[in-house]
Amino acid sequence: MARIGGRSRQIGTADIVRAGREVGLRELSLNAVAARLGVSSTALYRHVDGRWGLERLVGESILAELKILDDSAHGPVRHLLSSGLQLRGFILQHPGLAVYVQTLFPRGEGGRQLLAAEAAAMQRRGYEADVAIVLCSAVASIAIGFAAAEEAQRARADGLDEQRRDALGEILSDSRLGRGHRTLPDVDADEYVRMWLGAAIRGFVEAAPPGRPIDEIRSALRAAGEGM
Repeated sequence: MARIGGRSRQIGTADIVRAGREVGLRELSLNAVAARLGVSSTALYRHVDGRWGLERLVGESILAELKILDDSAHGPVRHLLSSGLQLRGFILQHPGLAVYVQTLFPRGEGGRQLLAAEAAAMQRRGYEADVAIVLCSAVASIAIGFAAAEEAQRARADGLDEQRRDALGEILSDSRLGRGHRTLPDVDADEYVRMWLGAAIRGFVEAAPPGRPIDEIRSALRAAGEGM
């Protein structure tokens, strides 16, 4: 451990969070944080439970900063779409956060606070707590999935445009796909996510309208998949 004036350097949880955020979730490791703090990785174990504990400490500190804006004029569909888009945008602003929340969400206070706030917003729109949690979690899962795919592309941006052009050229020359693909409009990532996330949410709310008990929702969803 590094020494200052003959004494071991003292670190606290706040120091670890600060250093971890400077390193970033994408590159986060015990060794990287310890090096930034000028201590040995062993010193971190006094404050965090290994890699999982470090990741949780840093990830939850980031999630705690996300405050979903809630327009009371929005019904369930518009609110869920807005919250999903806000979540996606926030994740993309913090490299590595997509993998963190995709692995397990929520896993700490930041995530629980976010889910609780969204569940409360849906309760204000006529939902019971259990159904509200299910709906918010489903929307979050899809939004996280979109963000994770976009982040993966950003992480491999070098050469991606060339690969994309090559793939498109092969699609257009494919007798099975080319003709149909040529009629497709150009749609950017934001519009694409908004359209398909919105479509999914409309389906969710149709299956789970305000006031419908969770057991009825589950039975209806299971019945829809029977025989498949």
